[in-house]
Amino acid sequence: MTAVPAAAAPAATTAPLAWTACPEGPGVDPRQQCATLRVPLDHADPGGGTIDMAVSRVPSERRAARRGSLLLIPGGPGGSSLNDPSGKGQKLPQEVRDAYDLIGFAPRGIAPSTAADCGLDPADLAPSVTRPWPAPDGSIDGNLATAARMAAACARNGGELVEHLSTVDEVRDLDLLRAALGERRISAWGVSYGTYVGAVYHELFPHRTDRIVLDSNDDPDPERVARAWLAGHEQGVEDVFPDFAAWASRPGPYRVARTAAEVRPLFLELAARLDREPIPWPGANPAELNGNVLRQTMLDSLYAPARYPVLAELMNAARRGTVPPAPAAPPEEVLQNVTAVAASTICNDVAWPRTAAAYQEDVAESRVKYPLTAGMPRGAMPCAAWPYPPKRAPVRITDRGPSNVLLIQNERDVATPLAGAHRLRAALGRRAVMVTVNSTGHDAYLANGNACGDAAVSRFLATGERPAGDTYCP
Repeated sequence: MTAVPAAAAPAATTAPLAWTACPEGPGVDPRQQCATLRVPLDHADPGGGTIDMAVSRVPSERRAARRGSLLLIPGGPGGSSLNDPSGKGQKLPQEVRDAYDLIGFAPRGIAPSTAADCGLDPADLAPSVTRPWPAPDGSIDGNLATAARMAAACARNGGELVEHLSTVDEVRDLDLLRAALGERRISAWGVSYGTYVGAVYHELFPHRTDRIVLDSNDDPDPERVARAWLAGHEQGVEDVFPDFAAWASRPGPYRVARTAAEVRPLFLELAARLDREPIPWPGANPAELNGNVLRQTMLDSLYAPARYPVLAELMNAARRGTVPPAPAAPPEEVLQNVTAVAASTICNDVAWPRTAAAYQEDVAESRVKYPLTAGMPRGAMPCAAWPYPPKRAPVRITDRGPSNVLLIQNERDVATPLAGAHRLRAALGRRAVMVTVNSTGHDAYLANGNACGDAAVSRFLATGERPAGDTYCP
């Protein structure tokens, strides 16, 4: 593997985009325009095959105040920001909407861009399966079997595209998009996995960046990459669960215990009971409420306080030996697409261990230290059996380059915990300033009603002014 320095990336000469009206759909602003950018399938062979990348924009609302384009970089891997110019982009304050064309896109592999699909068994699309929850006794044999099955399906059905889904491939696509937009430098608002994409872009193309906002920040560990993100759930759950416990002990329809201190042992007891005695759950995937389904529901519900009722309702039903209606799931076509892109990206970014021994000891240690997550964050993903070695070394984020990055981070975030954000902040050094917000949930800017944090980011995007140093917003 070889690193990819910025100097290896020649300036793009991409043709301008041909903007047309977007397909009508729920929530699509009539001002939103759409275009297609053709990019190389393999950036190492730019004269070879190409794939399509779907792009959208809502133009600046006051052309005299326009500064440039603001890329809305989605989370994931597997997320899309194609409709974000119509959605969360419209939450931006007027002075920011005046300053920028808001740019969304579906990253390579995500429909309606040229789409990836591994043809996975529908049972392997269940959230409690795609995350490597160990068996009740701590065995990871089932996780390794799932990894082998999913990796084989991607190799069999995914074609060349799954070999060229990676963070660096997405970043190179974004630089071609920058050129097609006619921008010498580009601004960005990256969220969750989008913070890693934004940081890698800033590392490879530092002097093509203008104002960069990284929101809900991934650990940039170049030795582990997505393995570090998965492991971060241990601390993320510990950071957020007390907030859920306090909420779930208040009087009301979702109360699960009389005191906050009772909620954690109750959850652990329920999960252990469901490990032993699952409850049939017709219409769900899997068609039973077992301990790992409860644990996965816990993880999903801790993403935002607005989701707490889902976990509370399931806990109360399980105590009665019943289940609520089966949760709604996206169409299988969407799940196949997103899962293929997510698996391919995390496996192509960095090599994962290949042997059971490399995981088993870590999983056992995690189960003792972090019983709420039962060892899952150190488990084996499809990367344990991925048939394609990474084509390059992961990008190491450094403090070299322009000082034009603002990080914003919730104090309690289950998916991108504060500890990982601190590691990205340390890696960026003088290039960045960080705003920490006393809020709970995943996503910080314009997501929690914290006027201090929101104002800091809005001011930076509109004027370029950042706090003089790292800041805490109570």
